[in-house]
Amino acid sequence: MRILYHLPLSPYSRKVRLVMAEKRLPFELRAEKVWERQPAYLELNPACTVPTLVEDNGLVIADSRVICEYLEEAYPDVQLLSHAMGERVETRRLVAWFDEKFFSEVTRHLLWEKTMKQALKLGPPDANALRAGYANLKQHLIYIGWLAEHRRWLAGANLSLADFAAAAQLSALDYLGDVDWSASAAAKDWYARIKCRPAFRAVLVDKVNGIAPPPHYADLDF
Repeated sequence: MRILYHLPLSPYSRKVRLVMAEKRLPFELRAEKVWERQPAYLELNPACTVPTLVEDNGLVIADSRVICEYLEEAYPDVQLLSHAMGERVETRRLVAWFDEKFFSEVTRHLLWEKTMKQALKLGPPDANALRAGYANLKQHLIYIGWLAEHRRWLAGANLSLADFAAAAQLSALDYLGDVDWSASAAAKDWYARIKCRPAFRAVLVDKVNGIAPPPHYADLDF
């Protein structure tokens, strides 16, 4: 059985989980507290980050973007990169957007301050960081809404890695109750569509000790 090392609220772990579920690939989840820097895990992934995927044959793949590209090549029956060059390029652009820009401007401020900082006992959340995260989130939701209004899915006509990269970031924040969906009805409608996919089921039943999600989190009718 392939093993995915993860953290429940890591958006990068969630992205890989969603992609593997969409491709109907069975896997075992193992939570890895990367801040403990366990020697056995460092041997698998010297960067000591999640996610890390260990295949049945022992192949170890680290970094969510590398894992997703690998899954696309190794398991092409369900494709999340379009055959069309333009859409494939746009998918990669948006994956980078959510993995890097969205994370640095939004998720890093909110998720770090409200969960990891507390777990590591580094003091109370920084109010300035929270304000910046919420302000940036509103602008990103408006952009997602614009994409959703002009395309069937975020990168074009087909469901793609871009949708799962975006949904992974948003689902982690939505678990904390941090997403003001009134900022964009189109973004909310897009998220409701992807949240209803079977691939999302396992993510929506996740529970994090000490943190209860809002009632709408697992509600497919939003």
